[in-house]
Amino acid sequence: MNTERWDIAIAGGGLAGGLIALALRQRRPELKVALVEQGETLGGNHRWSWFASDLDREGTMLLETVRKLEWDEGYEVRFPAYRRHLRTNYRSMHSGDFDAALQRDLASDGLFLRRAVKSVDADGIELADGERINARAAIDCRGFVPSAHLAGGWQLFMGRHVRLPRPHGLARPLIMDANVAQHGAYRFVYVLPLGAYELFVEDTYYADSEALDRSALSRRLDEYCAAHGWAGDILGSETGVLPVLTGGDHAAYRADMEVPGVALAGTRGLFGHPLTSYSLPQALRVALLVAENADLPGDQLAALLAAHSRAHWRATKFYRKLGRMLFQAARPEERYRIFERFYRLPAPLIERFYAARSTRLDRMRILCGKPPVPIGKAVAALGANGTPLAERRAA
Repeated sequence: MNTERWDIAIAGGGLAGGLIALALRQRRPELKVALVEQGETLGGNHRWSWFASDLDREGTMLLETVRKLEWDEGYEVRFPAYRRHLRTNYRSMHSGDFDAALQRDLASDGLFLRRAVKSVDADGIELADGERINARAAIDCRGFVPSAHLAGGWQLFMGRHVRLPRPHGLARPLIMDANVAQHGAYRFVYVLPLGAYELFVEDTYYADSEALDRSALSRRLDEYCAAHGWAGDILGSETGVLPVLTGGDHAAYRADMEVPGVALAGTRGLFGHPLTSYSLPQALRVALLVAENADLPGDQLAALLAAHSRAHWRATKFYRKLGRMLFQAARPEERYRIFERFYRLPAPLIERFYAARSTRLDRMRILCGKPPVPIGKAVAALGANGTPLAERRAA
């Protein structure tokens, strides 16, 4: 039996768990922190992107040791009616670089890779192989769990890292190209210039179902790249399914998910942007919050993050309302009109929106004027939560 005692044990080495471990290492290096991940690497196989304005100084500093791509000439969006260049600086980080930084910076004896978690309790983590990690505090970061208490839709995507035989000529990210067939959802293509000869191209859908048709998305990526003259070697790929929350009962969800004395973080703790599914800014804030309060007993740390989750849920109510308009008021083929209208608004408003910091005036500006959906359906959507995600999952 392993009798070693850790200060904090973290279940799940994805973005949320990895950032908490990194924040603790940087700010409280004297603490013994265990990070458990069932995969072979930390962070999985993902690319996380964000606007520079999403992060405060502390969040930016926390990521200093991680290799990132940075574009300081802004980004573009394209819609059937217009295209626009916005000046906000853009950032992106690949999970391979995240893993390399964590493996370099974290204490090697605290990394438990290729180890499945059986359960998490107030006294630590029980591994599937029977080993136990005893700790003063335990944090569960194992990812989102669909629930009948949460309503919404899904964001589906398939991305490719492509190397071309000649320069592509793209100077800045194209984060939303909606000049594509919609295929029964709000569809757009996302393109990052990784280098003069390399691109990351991702096909994304705001869909009613979480079913991801890999062959169809792969074929559409082939067609998009061919239409732009981007035929080349595929160096890597990724797929993902993320929740887009439009409503629900936060307390009931937490009651189902919580284990007494265990803190919940990441998307499992409902930290993220309800509409965009961006999770990195919120994950950074939670990581810093944990590091600032790392001496708390486990039950008090759990209570602190639970209160933070409730506050975040209240603060993001507006974005869930917009999500209801997207999924319930707009026909799938016409959903792009909501974003087409949104991207005509002032750039500072758009920055605050993505950072989930919209002001009261911002919210009024977003909702004023003729809506891009039928008014009756918009009103009806605002008064309903939508379909429970657990029901959609079962379908």
